[in-house]
Amino acid sequence: MVPTLEDVVRITGLRVDGQEVTGTTYTSYQEPVERLLGLEVRGERSSLVQQTALQVSLGVASARRQTGEGQAKHMERMTDDARAAMAEEEGEAADRDLRRFLTLVIGKLILGTRGDPVSCRCLPLLEDLSSVGNYAWGAALLAHLFDSLGTSSRVTGVAGFFPLLQVWAYYHLPSLGRGVARRCGAVPLLQRWQFCRDERSLRRQVTMIHDAMDTIPFGHVQWTPYVGEDDATQPWVERGRPYFGRDIWLHCYNTVVPLHHRLVARTLGLHQAVVEFPTRQRSWERPGRSFRGIQQVTDWTVQVREQLDDWERRGKEVVSEAASDEDYYRAYARRYGAQVYRGTRRPLDPEGQIASLEGVLHSTIQQRDDLQAVVDQLCWLTDPTVFLLQRGELERAQQMVGGASSSREDPGRSVLEGQLAAAAARAEDALAQLREQEQELRTALARTTVLEAEMAELRLRPEAAEATQWRQEAEAAARWQQDAEEAVRLRAEASDLRTQLGEERHRSDMLRSEMRGLERALALVRCSRSVTSRSGIPSGSAGHYLTGSSGRRRNEEEERRRRERAPEGSETGPRVMAPPSPRPPEGTGESG
Repeated sequence: MVPTLEDVVRITGLRVDGQEVTGTTYTSYQEPVERLLGLEVRGERSSLVQQTALQVSLGVASARRQTGEGQAKHMERMTDDARAAMAEEEGEAADRDLRRFLTLVIGKLILGTRGDPVSCRCLPLLEDLSSVGNYAWGAALLAHLFDSLGTSSRVTGVAGFFPLLQVWAYYHLPSLGRGVARRCGAVPLLQRWQFCRDERSLRRQVTMIHDAMDTIPFGHVQWTPYVGEDDATQPWVERGRPYFGRDIWLHCYNTVVPLHHRLVARTLGLHQAVVEFPTRQRSWERPGRSFRGIQQVTDWTVQVREQLDDWERRGKEVVSEAASDEDYYRAYARRYGAQVYRGTRRPLDPEGQIASLEGVLHSTIQQRDDLQAVVDQLCWLTDPTVFLLQRGELERAQQMVGGASSSREDPGRSVLEGQLAAAAARAEDALAQLREQEQELRTALARTTVLEAEMAELRLRPEAAEATQWRQEAEAAARWQQDAEEAVRLRAEASDLRTQLGEERHRSDMLRSEMRGLERALALVRCSRSVTSRSGIPSGSAGHYLTGSSGRRRNEEEERRRRERAPEGSETGPRVMAPPSPRPPEGTGESG
């Protein structure tokens, strides 16, 4: 479903019939802004006027609602300020202020823009103030809203008259609970509603709306919410009725948008048929899609003559020969089944089986409701009490016609008896049809049960596959964690081994040093023995000398290691030990 011209006229009260909102667009609007408004545009090639400048010129610069100020008081204060500012103005000054006010309302409210500036492209249509009410501003509002709603998720800024979308959702999707009806019976319908203030974060609200849209029951969607409305109190609805339920091109200056009402036939109380889109025909025109021209001097009454003729002919009426929505659901599932349920909240369905089954289920539910209404009606007609009441009325009518003493041969009585027999026959036929329809209803209910079971099975398949995938991912993560812990342990063991290897190398160096010292000592021993044998010195004195030399070397080695361990800047230096003095030869009589 999409907002339509009927939604616009009922909710806002703006007219959707009359002259289309189009004309000539210009490269710069500086001349008409200065001439008609007495203001300036933002740039040389611009159609925007500062909102604050318009508010100051109207005397409503403080139009923002003050702290603790209600809506009624706010409107009253702003109205008083505007009246005080325009009370002393007449003639051209009053017309200028009226154009300023209309520019602010049309350029910022009805055809709102992003940001603070106000569009003044409507000025050429405001030059003749007596014809302003003849334009279809409601149709322009819908065209501008369609063009402003982006189709990309990267577009976060939108423009347009948002209360239309809000109230439209209140009526068509009431189970969302986003609005509260405060003023029953007020028209336009926009005055009846007040939005529910939600203190939760915007991200949380969007998530909840997404979930609600995915799970909303089919029966909670209001396709035709305006049935029963009193149109007598809404003359704008009667004027716009010839444009309801039609495929038509909408115009808003240089923007031309198609309203494909045949895509939402259910909002007209019809069954939805399978629809194919037209293909591109011209380089500048995209039938089936909106198109808009760049801001330059262009006469759009000539550029889009074909679409303007379509508006003047009031488009094309939407009809549907479909007996149910089942074919539409199946065609939709075949074309979009792999895209509809993509996301985190619903499983991916490449074959479109879930979408197809849900569509068939919804169609079956709708047929069941229709059959139930017929069953209720037939049950009332075939009720014995009703039948006896009808028979009693027939007898009373017979008495009134022929009197209580009329004979069996009375022609009036015969006619009444014939009518009663015909009524009984019709009741029997209706009862037979009731039995047949009851059997069809039972078949439809059985089919619905089977479809629900198939849907549950299809929903469980993606969930089981996702659970298996999550389990595999969890096992892989656990294995990765174990491998990481094992790597850390191996790194620690390698570090310990490197430390032990360094210590072993140090011990090996010390052993090599001691072995070299022992080798030198052995060499000295051999040398001393040879000298003793030649000089006659006792071997004991030579041994004592060699022992002292070996101790000296050990002391030097220990001193060297102590010096290496000593902190930098220490004044403690190596101490040289003097070699022991040799003993004097025995028998010389000299004392050592």
